[in-house]
Amino acid sequence: MMDQAIRDFAKQFKYRPQIENGPLRKYRKFIVAGMGGSHLAADIIKSLNPQLDITIHSDYGVPPVAEKDQKKTLLIASSYSGNTEETISALEEAQNRGIAVACVAVGGKILEIAQANNFPYVRLPDTGIQPRSALGFGMQALLKLMKQNILLKESATMAKLLQPGDLEQAGKDLAAKIKNMVPIIYSSDRNLPIACNWKIKFNETGKIPAFYNIFPELNHNEMVGFDVKDSSRALSEKFHFIFLKDSDDHPQIQKRFAITVKFYRDRGLPVDIIELSGASRMEKTFSSLILADWAAFHTGQGYGLETEQVPMVEEFKKLIK
Repeated sequence: MMDQAIRDFAKQFKYRPQIENGPLRKYRKFIVAGMGGSHLAADIIKSLNPQLDITIHSDYGVPPVAEKDQKKTLLIASSYSGNTEETISALEEAQNRGIAVACVAVGGKILEIAQANNFPYVRLPDTGIQPRSALGFGMQALLKLMKQNILLKESATMAKLLQPGDLEQAGKDLAAKIKNMVPIIYSSDRNLPIACNWKIKFNETGKIPAFYNIFPELNHNEMVGFDVKDSSRALSEKFHFIFLKDSDDHPQIQKRFAITVKFYRDRGLPVDIIELSGASRMEKTFSSLILADWAAFHTGQGYGLETEQVPMVEEFKKLIK
């Protein structure tokens, strides 16, 4: 059940990933090939350590790699199920191009390829949860393969610091506010992975449309679409804005944030401000995402919808084969 997966989320940080077919040498550049929930952990790692050279690849094949960088690059094929066709495509092309590879999955074809070719891999725990709910497992597996030991050690502390149950009421309250509305999530560019995750949770768990954008870019285009006039008011009436406020953002971003909130409220647009809170950037990130989980769960519940499975995705996969 989705609500139990949320309650148990902090326990994922007790997981200690092990690399099979190791040891793995240290690489300077990483390509994480994955779709949906299987690349979200890499997005978070990149935001936690912007100096780390990570390319997130959510497509078929492999992105361009300069010849001089090829030996310095590790492609990590990340697929929770192990059967994602785009990720398998990336893994196979990396093999053909002589790019070093490693794998992360619960099982499936990707681990079969890794075992057959003696590629390093991390097998994720098979707990039956959805990929979007397995961020803790996925992040630690990637950190282990990237040899990011400081972040890996910090992630272990999340098992005690995060208290998912304490955030349920706030998520439920937010879900009630956005009932019959389409949420749009705004954040700074540095918090883009968090905003994107919020959007995905509303889509997959809440089963509703949701969108996101970032400062300062949205001040140069999107906000003009919400300069509400009588003739276009009906187009804006279905949106509810969720601003993810971070006290560590650039001062000018914080100023843009405040002015945009005023602009929207002056035009009668509903706005909620969610403060990112926690003693570290990692705690801020995951506390916010747990709140998003609860908001999305209670959104789906409010519409009488099933909140765990993604039948439309599964139907699409059958048709695309």
